[in-house]
Amino acid sequence: MGTVGKVDRQYRPHEVEERILKFWREKGIYDKLRSMLKDKPKFYFLDGPPYPSSDVPHIGTAWNKIIKDLVIRFQRMRERFVWDQPGYDTHGLPIEVAVEKKLGLRSKKEIVAKVGVERFVKECMSLALKNANLMSKRFERLGVSMNWSNPYYTLKPEYIESAWWLIKKVHEEGFLKKGIKVVWWCPRCETVLADYEVQEYRDVEDPSIFVKFPLEEEENKYLLIWTTTPWTLPANLAVMVHPEMEYVEVEYNGEKLILAEVRLEHVFSKLKAKPKVIARFKGKDLEGLRYVPPLLEEVDVQRICRNDKTHRIVLSEFVTPYEGTGLVHSAPGHGEEDYIVAQRYGIPVVCLVDERGIMTKDAGKYAGKHFREANKYVIEDLKGKNLLLYEEKVVHKYPVCWRCKTPLVLRATEQWYITVTKLKNEMLEEAMKVEWIPEWAKEREVNWLKELRDWVISRQRYWGIPLPIWECRKCGYTFIPESVDDLRKYAINEVNLKDLHKPWIDEVVLKCPKCGGEMWRVPDVLDVWFDSGIAFFASLAYPKNREFFEKMFPVDFIVEGHDQLRGWFFSLLRSGILGFGKAPYKRVLVHGYMLDEKGREMHKSLGNFVSADEVVEKYGADTLRFWVLQNTTWEDVRFGWRKLDLTFRDINILWNVFVFASTYMNLDKFDPTKWTLDKVEKHLRIEDKWILSKLNNLVKSVTESFEKTLVHEGVRRIREFIIEDLSHWYIRLVRRRVWIEAEDPDKLAAYSTLYMVLKTLLQLLAPVTPFITEELYQKFVKPAEPTAPESVHMLKWPKAREELVNPELEEAMNIAKKIVEVGAAARMKAGVKIRQPLPELVVLSDNRELHKLLGQVVEIVKSQINVKNVKIAELREIPNYIEYEIVPNYSKIGPLFKEKTKDIIKKLGERANEASKELLEKGKYEMEIEGKKYVITLGHVEIKEKPGKHYVIQDFDGGKIVLDTRIDYEAAAEGLARDIVRRIQYMRKELDLPVEAFIEAIIVSPDKQSAEMLMKWKNFITEEVRASKLEITLEKKEASKGYVKEWNIGGDKYLIAIIY
Repeated sequence: MGTVGKVDRQYRPHEVEERILKFWREKGIYDKLRSMLKDKPKFYFLDGPPYPSSDVPHIGTAWNKIIKDLVIRFQRMRERFVWDQPGYDTHGLPIEVAVEKKLGLRSKKEIVAKVGVERFVKECMSLALKNANLMSKRFERLGVSMNWSNPYYTLKPEYIESAWWLIKKVHEEGFLKKGIKVVWWCPRCETVLADYEVQEYRDVEDPSIFVKFPLEEEENKYLLIWTTTPWTLPANLAVMVHPEMEYVEVEYNGEKLILAEVRLEHVFSKLKAKPKVIARFKGKDLEGLRYVPPLLEEVDVQRICRNDKTHRIVLSEFVTPYEGTGLVHSAPGHGEEDYIVAQRYGIPVVCLVDERGIMTKDAGKYAGKHFREANKYVIEDLKGKNLLLYEEKVVHKYPVCWRCKTPLVLRATEQWYITVTKLKNEMLEEAMKVEWIPEWAKEREVNWLKELRDWVISRQRYWGIPLPIWECRKCGYTFIPESVDDLRKYAINEVNLKDLHKPWIDEVVLKCPKCGGEMWRVPDVLDVWFDSGIAFFASLAYPKNREFFEKMFPVDFIVEGHDQLRGWFFSLLRSGILGFGKAPYKRVLVHGYMLDEKGREMHKSLGNFVSADEVVEKYGADTLRFWVLQNTTWEDVRFGWRKLDLTFRDINILWNVFVFASTYMNLDKFDPTKWTLDKVEKHLRIEDKWILSKLNNLVKSVTESFEKTLVHEGVRRIREFIIEDLSHWYIRLVRRRVWIEAEDPDKLAAYSTLYMVLKTLLQLLAPVTPFITEELYQKFVKPAEPTAPESVHMLKWPKAREELVNPELEEAMNIAKKIVEVGAAARMKAGVKIRQPLPELVVLSDNRELHKLLGQVVEIVKSQINVKNVKIAELREIPNYIEYEIVPNYSKIGPLFKEKTKDIIKKLGERANEASKELLEKGKYEMEIEGKKYVITLGHVEIKEKPGKHYVIQDFDGGKIVLDTRIDYEAAAEGLARDIVRRIQYMRKELDLPVEAFIEAIIVSPDKQSAEMLMKWKNFITEEVRASKLEITLEKKEASKGYVKEWNIGGDKYLIAIIY
């Protein structure tokens, strides 16, 4: 036996959330949950690991974690063993750049020169772990219920060994290669960036030049090329043309120039010239044509490389007709497409930019200059040799390093890579098996896979998983261990590693099993996307923990931002195919970006960054959660404080519903285990049956939405139910029923219904707003059900009771709401307050279904519009509620009736209603004046309709309503009594009186008539305001005690005193 508990009258989110966090920790709620569910069907959730380069999560990161937490909590309530391990991507440039900034380092070179690799790596490790720990606390404060005592870190030895295992596997299967690759390179970070890391572009001003390449042994005849990177001309080794494009030879200023015909007008419009075309030919006809490189004298490597394969026209499908001249200068060491074509023709690869972005000694007179600085010197030399046709400046998008924002450079370097292009078909097939939400995410992923390139996995940095490749310095043999135990087998000296990172791992020297020579590790670290890409097995310590991995694999669900389609989702897929021959995940949900109010991305540099801490400090975590989860998951969201204000108001509405229910249920010592819904079933009113139908439909729809991971749809439905169905309607309908003093069946039916609704609502909301639901569960439910589970989050997900679903009743109530809304508008139009009873509302409609449905809820309509009667009729009865005005057409009546016109108009006015009805029905109206008959037709007059006296008419989409606004003495008395009740209730609120407290009240009426009216409703007033004594008097002196206030009601002054 128990009694519903009492909820605090005011919602204080910070007090509630701190208290609940403490409760969860002290009681070990989530550890107990994991233990309870350990033998249930598995649900493998994989956390996309954020970079802990900062300890303050972006509001978008909070949104990400909140979506994940909703799914985790929901799956637990569905009785699934949820793997809820959080993770952190602890390696890579984000951490290195943060440490460089902390230590005041400006370049990669200074790491070695000023602090040393060992200290630098230790600083990286310390920063990553410190920030990860602080981020975990912040995520926990958001109510994210992951296993914060057991996160996976990509820096841990067991994680690193898992990475080594995959590298060894791809090596054994022949996919691991070492060779030249043209890659985007950051000269500040001095490392390669993968193509999917090149996502940030800045507007950069560059030269745009048209250069003449002299044809060999042809005087004054040139190939015309265009470039915005003059610094690449010293590395030029070929010119590319499209085999099927039309090219022309034109004459201009005594010179002959070759370019694509489709680009002719564009190029020469800049020169305001129209050159003469003297020949046409296909691109393939130009193949093999030799030219003299424009910087032959300035760059030694041009002379060294000049042979029968270089400085020729080659064919390329990469040439397009949309920019430049249709002839593309090729520097195979500085362009990926250039490199591909060069390989076909046996053209050497020359890279003239070093790892710091400086032109090498092979660049001749440009050596020692930064590659961008070299532009102006190249242009000067071209001018001096009369090889520059035209020069201008262009502002265009240019890629920059995603961490340090330095402009990147394409350069050919030797790298380790995995030939995933050989597995392209398998990757496409597996991607198609995955469930992508929304559907367009699949299309984007597939399109990205169609452009698949080999995976360059080596990075020239210090903080990362060391590339586990040992090479023999004697015979070149390559050895790859899959674990530290493997190293020990071949180690020359004892392997006693402090850590598996650089520089300690570089001290391990192995004995070559092939020749006995020394094997040393290559200096590179792994691509950080390799780290996160293996998370699905490395976080579970596979292959060491093989049994657990095989029980959990594959991942059931992942969610990240849409940028991860070409990032983490892609990396996971590659690793899944390489390691296990299949996609490692079953379902992918994509979410949008969090933008500022103007639609811009949030950055500290723009001053528009909002942290999760700021929002929590102002509103609490549940408000943030409730807001973000209602936004369409895969669309970008504009942050706004006003939006959070409105959401906080919604949560307060929820709280106030519980305050209302708990106040009266606790006062009446209501025991829901005694008065179950089944026990009060025969006493359920129409509104009880309606809200139960709505509730069970809500359970069905939210369950479906959450199972499909359409979280925003489910949360929006919950919000609509709380605000529109529960607070604005059901509570409004049952409020008077809970005021009954006795243990009345009608009141108990309302209590049982409301208790079921609220408890079920807590279950539905538990994954959404975990703090407030726990607080309300502990305060409202647990006192009534002492044997209930310890936490709301230990409850099972509710099941819909189909027998309580009544679609017809729901439709009937929708009609009732509509009629009440239109009736309220009619009252406003008439200037009559809702507290004033009126005699009748007439609903006019020709919809027979509406008549039937409205008949079920007519009592609700009566009570909510405050009318004594509701009549339902057909539209043909509208004439009974309108009056007609006849406006004569003098231009027609005057000439026809002459001197009798005045009399006819007078009589029409006197008989307006009668005449109008007959005119509308028959088209004519006959009248007699002084014994003579006159016939009036519709052509003689205009008939205007208006509501009859005392009536207000309003349209709605099913017909019309007519409100009779006449107020008789009885109705006036009732209205006055309701006005008095409202004032006394307001005074009680001002005094902050408990709802159960009784008062004594004195009402000083302005006259005898109003006093008599109030006396007729004395019992009603007494019950409504919980008065143990009520006095109605004309004497002001009687109202001298207690809290006294004067009120103006209908122009008269009433004095009310409350004694408490």
